[in-house]
Amino acid sequence: MTIEGRDDARGRRIRLGMVGGGQGAFIGAVHRMAARIDDRFDLVAGALSSTPEKAKASAAEIGLDPARSYGSYEEMARAEKERPDGIEAVAIVTPNHMHYPVARTFLEAGYHVICDKPVTTTLADAKDLAEIVRRSGKAFVLTHNYTGYPMIRQARAMCAAGDLGDIRIVQAHYIQDFLATKVEDAGSKQAAWRVDPSKSGAGGTIGDIGTHAFNLASFVTGLELDSLACELTSFGEGRSLDDNAQMLLRFRERNGVAAKGTLWASQVAVGHENTLALTVIGTKAGLTWQQEEPNRLWFTRLGEPKQLLTRGGAGANAAAGRVTRIPAGHPEGYLEGFATIYAEAAELIAATDEGRAPPEGLGTVTIEDGVTGMAFIEACVRSARDDGAWTRL
Repeated sequence: MTIEGRDDARGRRIRLGMVGGGQGAFIGAVHRMAARIDDRFDLVAGALSSTPEKAKASAAEIGLDPARSYGSYEEMARAEKERPDGIEAVAIVTPNHMHYPVARTFLEAGYHVICDKPVTTTLADAKDLAEIVRRSGKAFVLTHNYTGYPMIRQARAMCAAGDLGDIRIVQAHYIQDFLATKVEDAGSKQAAWRVDPSKSGAGGTIGDIGTHAFNLASFVTGLELDSLACELTSFGEGRSLDDNAQMLLRFRERNGVAAKGTLWASQVAVGHENTLALTVIGTKAGLTWQQEEPNRLWFTRLGEPKQLLTRGGAGANAAAGRVTRIPAGHPEGYLEGFATIYAEAAELIAATDEGRAPPEGLGTVTIEDGVTGMAFIEACVRSARDDGAWTRL
């Protein structure tokens, strides 16, 4: 991946710790792979589980120094501060309810933070964490990983350049069949915490994948959401959190046009493995992107034939090229997109430590985006409780 002004030179490796992500945790392994793809991080310490024995076993599996495998995140924050080679940043890959206390602890101890989404389980905690980030002066990156795909960066640049004209319609959906049956009752660790409000927060599917769809729509279009009308449903018998969400969206006016939108998030959509898609329609043109074909972007100008733009192809723009690693025709996918988040986090951390402005064109998702994401979740919950009433963020 190229960085403007650096001729693809690699900066120093950043010493990284991890909280969560132990045995049986899918997302921890993804973060570890993503952190290494561009050779910008060394994972040197971890509190990989809330159970000390499991934390040590997990650390042994991935080759961490036993002396730097900790039984709690508090212990890691303290002990690493005493080492001359201590960690500089921490990746938080726990269930949602632990994001706030872990992030707060490490920020207040003087570490940079890379955190899985959603940023917290409540809007109040998100706002408080934003203030802690500001006071700390440290970098904070939220891993909305789908923003790292080259053709998403292309779409964002096209919207900003006015290639679509004034945006009128935004449609986003993220649908899976992950929870189509009661897998939480069959021993699925990944499902169990997601359907538990004490760990997931007030939003189920809307917090787990609906926030991805919302963040992607905002990231690409640059629009701010004004209000929504949402219906949340729990189709799984006995579930207290939503497993399906459908809503209408009203965006704030820009250039005299107030765009309208729809969003559907579901984890009971049988036949859909991981269908994340975004369509944006403007006065001049429209575009469509699907995560399961991430190297393709469909673009149509009014009155002209549909164009297929490909990552690395003749129609790719500089924004896509900046986060492209391999030649056209060689697929880049989920891990590479995730790696872009880590590579840009490394750029932001280095710039913060050196007291300089970060390189132009970074697409890092910030604590402010995390606060907006929590406002979105809470507005969905309020609207649904009020029988789908229009609700301001």
